[in-house]
Amino acid sequence: MKVHEFLEHHGIAGNPFAEEDAQNDTVFKRTCLETTFHPAWDKIYGDPADPSTAIVFGEKGSGKTALKLQMVRHFERHAAAHPEARTFVVLYDDFNPFLDRFVSRVGPNRPVEKVLAQWKLWDHMDAILTLAVTQLVTSVNEPPTRQAKLTPPQARDLALLAACYDQSLAETFPARWRRLRGRIGYRAWRGLWPRALAVLATVAIVAALGFSIFKGSLDWTRQWWPWVALAAAWLPFAWRQVRGGWKAWRIVHSMRTGNRTVGQLARALARMPEVDLAGQPLPAFARSDDRYELFGKLQGVLKALGYTGMVVIVDRLDEPHLINGSAERMRQVIWPLFDNKFLKSPGLGFKLLLPGELYRFIERETEAFNQRARLDKQNLVPSLEWSGETLYDIASARVKAASAGTPPATLAQLFEPAVDQRRLIDGLRSLRVPRQLFKFLYRMLVAHCHSHTDEQPVYSISLPEFERELAVFRRDQDAFDRGLAPR
Repeated sequence: MKVHEFLEHHGIAGNPFAEEDAQNDTVFKRTCLETTFHPAWDKIYGDPADPSTAIVFGEKGSGKTALKLQMVRHFERHAAAHPEARTFVVLYDDFNPFLDRFVSRVGPNRPVEKVLAQWKLWDHMDAILTLAVTQLVTSVNEPPTRQAKLTPPQARDLALLAACYDQSLAETFPARWRRLRGRIGYRAWRGLWPRALAVLATVAIVAALGFSIFKGSLDWTRQWWPWVALAAAWLPFAWRQVRGGWKAWRIVHSMRTGNRTVGQLARALARMPEVDLAGQPLPAFARSDDRYELFGKLQGVLKALGYTGMVVIVDRLDEPHLINGSAERMRQVIWPLFDNKFLKSPGLGFKLLLPGELYRFIERETEAFNQRARLDKQNLVPSLEWSGETLYDIASARVKAASAGTPPATLAQLFEPAVDQRRLIDGLRSLRVPRQLFKFLYRMLVAHCHSHTDEQPVYSISLPEFERELAVFRRDQDAFDRGLAPR
């Protein structure tokens, strides 16, 4: 007996339990994304008009990525309903490029744990600014977008942020930065006067030399003053290049998660008038103070573009190849981010969706850490738990979402009457998280269909089958939790 025939008999198109990752789950994205929520949803999502921070710990498969997708969808819906009060959403869920650059800068030949011990808050800030600025520059540069309405100081701020942090892989940095300046009306030509002065002086000397050769009189070339004047004309340009190169080197050296080269950044800074750079914060030191000011500039630009808040969603911390599921390495990377000053920045909210094994480190932390992190103020969810009733509702919603007929199919109709709702809820409660729920129901459907032939199909799962498969799955689950067997 085939699984798809069993499901088609009940009016279900496709197996609603085949996918285990919300990122690739078409059933979830089609229906459950907007209908099935964790009981702590309101606390985690908060109010999009006033972004807040939430820190969630959940074991693998508990629905952290599903929460991320749901939050993104609801922020998009809020933006569509309130175009002048949107929330700028940054997905900080791919740590690989930032960790790779960091390790290559700090110590490519040293043990990973010793290198990650040097990861600091400003490395997170640089990474988040990189994602946010790159996303913002892309949206501003898109052809359908109208020219951004920014004041001259805001245009300068965005140009400065883009010079340091725009790291798109779709096109070259000089082309993107040039187009951005045109879109926001930033007059970078004002920074070209040293080059223009040097070129004009050179052209004048060359013209004078050519005229003298034509007249046959080169006596003036033996004088010292023309060459001193030429050197003086080139001096401002040379000084700008040296200063720009020095600033660029310090910035590149300080930004351990960036990929900007010294040459690229030096040319960009040289195009900006000296008056625009005077007194401006630059990420040129190993400290967070300048980054706080740069976040303030970014938020000012976002506000001018119609964004009243900014939300950073952190997910998939356990997946980078340098971390490879190690709880200690995850702790080294994420702990610097537990800073109440940063997490409570006005207009800025963080949604930290973290692996559950990190919470035991929280329980053992010192008073100094607790005072710095102030987790009591961060909407903390210690465990993303699911009740048996909620898991039953999730399974029922997926069956309904995959149904092709009217009325839609129900989870209960897949079983014999002896497997009533109470027995199902009691059995599913032990599975703890949605991913284990999907694995179990998928395995049970396969086992049932393998137990019957096409000639004598059985379209209801019996109570003994349910009990047997649940007992086997629990045993495998316990073995996996103890690290004794693969799943």
